[in-house]
Amino acid sequence: MSDTLVVKAGELDTEELLEELDSGRRIVVQTEFLGSDHEVTLRHDGETYYCDTPTRLHKHDSTEGMRKCIENQGYGG
Repeated sequence: MSDTLVVKAGELDTEELLEELDSGRRIVVQTEFLGSDHEVTLRHDGETYYCDTPTRLHKHDSTEGMRKCIENQGYGG
């Protein structure tokens, strides 16, 4: 597995994030929510995509589901 990639929300576009995930890379997205800084971890185990936020773990069974999550949460640029 590759090293963890740390990015600020919007630094990479959605497709770039998905490419990194599909290559097996874990991504930490630094974001701001309600005036506080947070880190969200995105990963893909080859079957399921995971979006681990400070309050919840989201799971997505498809690339399209993960794409929507990234776009809805503003992680991609």
